[in-house]
Amino acid sequence: MNRCPVTLEFCGNEKYSKQGLALLSPKLVSLQDFPYTAKEQLEQAAEHASRLSIQGVQPKLSVKLNVSKKSFEIVDQFGTFIMKPPHVIYPELVENEDISMRLAKTVGIETPLHGMVYAKDQSLTYFIGRFDRPKRHHKIAVEDFAQLSGASRDTKYESSMERVAALLEKFCTFPLIEKQKLFRLTLFSYLIGNEDMHLKNFSLIRRNGKIELSPAYDLLNSSIVLNTQEELALPLAGKRSNLTRTDFVNYFGQERLGLSPKIIQLELDNFRKAIPSWGVWLEKSFLSRPMQKKYQDIVAKRVKILT
Repeated sequence: MNRCPVTLEFCGNEKYSKQGLALLSPKLVSLQDFPYTAKEQLEQAAEHASRLSIQGVQPKLSVKLNVSKKSFEIVDQFGTFIMKPPHVIYPELVENEDISMRLAKTVGIETPLHGMVYAKDQSLTYFIGRFDRPKRHHKIAVEDFAQLSGASRDTKYESSMERVAALLEKFCTFPLIEKQKLFRLTLFSYLIGNEDMHLKNFSLIRRNGKIELSPAYDLLNSSIVLNTQEELALPLAGKRSNLTRTDFVNYFGQERLGLSPKIIQLELDNFRKAIPSWGVWLEKSFLSRPMQKKYQDIVAKRVKILT
């Protein structure tokens, strides 16, 4: 029995569940394979790179969903989704990012619509909705923290979590609310082994008359891919590794973010309730069994440190 790569629910002999197709479009009754192999997607990403506003180390494609043709199409302008093909060097990045974004949602982190689709060669390609362009020809103002702090792509690691907090204080309409979100996102990144949350992976968005943290993106367990010893991309209390509960709770949460003990405890309780479900989600994921175990081992180790 198949699992739908959009919802992870069983879908019988079909590739996608009705619920998964409906998430993409209420009018969608079936979906064709993305008409490129993994290799062809990388070639397309290289060909279109200079004409796209989306950049980064991982190859990306700007696409839109053509409901009448029941297929995703590559576009240079007005794309409403970003697609990431499998990586040549790092295995299972697509499956890794997909499940990491799902786990984020279990603790209340806002995430765009995302999932995976089958390509022409039956490999899986990751997709995520563009929250800065929810509709054709409509763009919402978004700036990442590298832009806000004057950093470049080459200096995106040359900052700290304290500076990220200071930028929230400076630019956000309601800083305390966003600091609670930042605390949650920081704990989550630590717990899942995401040591690649650099300045370009935090963004502010202007919507509904407010400036606030954007929905989360580029969340994945990079530790099981890169086998690094670091725990955060940006230092906290001057450290990128050997972080403790005191560093996160007392120093970052209370001293630097100014969160009350009550708010911090609410966040910790939120994680405590959600984490038991992570194992179930990982078992439903498209990660291989060995990768699932590596993922779970990191989470278990970090949970012990935080509790």
